[in-house]
Amino acid sequence: MKEFWSGRIQNITPYTPGEQPRDRTFIKLNTNENPYPPSPRALEAIQRAANETLRLYPDPVGTELVQALAATYGLEASQIFVGNGSDEVLSFAFQAFFDQGSEIVFPDITYSFYPVYANLFGIRCRTVPLRVDFTLPVEPFLGNNDGVVIANPNAPTGMEVGTDGIRRILEGNPEQVVIVDEAYVDFGGESVVPLIREYPNLLVVQTSSKSRSLAGLRVGFAFGHPDLIAGLNCVKNSVNSYTLDRLAIAGAAAAGLDVDYFNAQRRRVMATRERAVSQLKELGFTVLPSKANFIFVSHPAVCGQTLFSGLRREGILVRWFNQPRISDFLRITVGTDGEMDALASALARLTAGEGPSA
Repeated sequence: MKEFWSGRIQNITPYTPGEQPRDRTFIKLNTNENPYPPSPRALEAIQRAANETLRLYPDPVGTELVQALAATYGLEASQIFVGNGSDEVLSFAFQAFFDQGSEIVFPDITYSFYPVYANLFGIRCRTVPLRVDFTLPVEPFLGNNDGVVIANPNAPTGMEVGTDGIRRILEGNPEQVVIVDEAYVDFGGESVVPLIREYPNLLVVQTSSKSRSLAGLRVGFAFGHPDLIAGLNCVKNSVNSYTLDRLAIAGAAAAGLDVDYFNAQRRRVMATRERAVSQLKELGFTVLPSKANFIFVSHPAVCGQTLFSGLRREGILVRWFNQPRISDFLRITVGTDGEMDALASALARLTAGEGPSA
């Protein structure tokens, strides 16, 4: 029954998150979680913060975390916004910078939350087809729009637009906000955070969920000109002034400052990714070049849905998108070496027509 729903959400199709199983134990390669634990310093900071001060509201601006990010990225506090995961930061950005009825552009194959936000907030969206090889054509993003949103590296393809391409898009839209969603940039991508000093229309969104192993803590952040940050704070403080709790602020700040641990773990993931790419190519898979903690793969003889279902029977969860152009692809999170070996073995059986193992 929808009789009590507002007209604004009557026809909304919400985002569908990846499966979080409860009925059995799986090798979980479907939601791009980091296979390794958070920084020990982050865990210690959370434990220290779990004290009697939890009776008090948290710092509404997350000063400790903002200062840690400023030190890590060489920015001013006024250039940083923090929120409850990058999804919340993105939703605030859509409300802050795109008017109802305006038209924004993003690729036809990208993070599926973007059209959900657009529909929810009454924003028209125009999609630009990726090329046949899934690279992004820059020219269609140059002007004739009210805003641009680009995931870089892209999801679910894992492919990256170079800094020169982002710079061209920024210069082609001087009066519009360009949002670059860098949720996966730490796994080999090139961040455009340094460009915020040159382009007041650039907002870069990142997260602690992936490269810092804090998906369960829900901490995201944005970098941009102080005017953009003020706009995000205007929306936030019109919705919920306390988006981050004390434990999240403490843990994410400590994780951000533990640069050695961060670098060691992301390099570990990247090494496993390249190893897995080689394994799957040997099995005949097409694997797109990834700068993320996942790979996007297809097989010439077995369709994506068949592989997805077969892997699930094998106890391995991956992500399959039943949508045009990519229905024969699987998005596979990079797990541990052992998990990726199990994946390769299962795919070898499935592509050889042997069926699931006993």
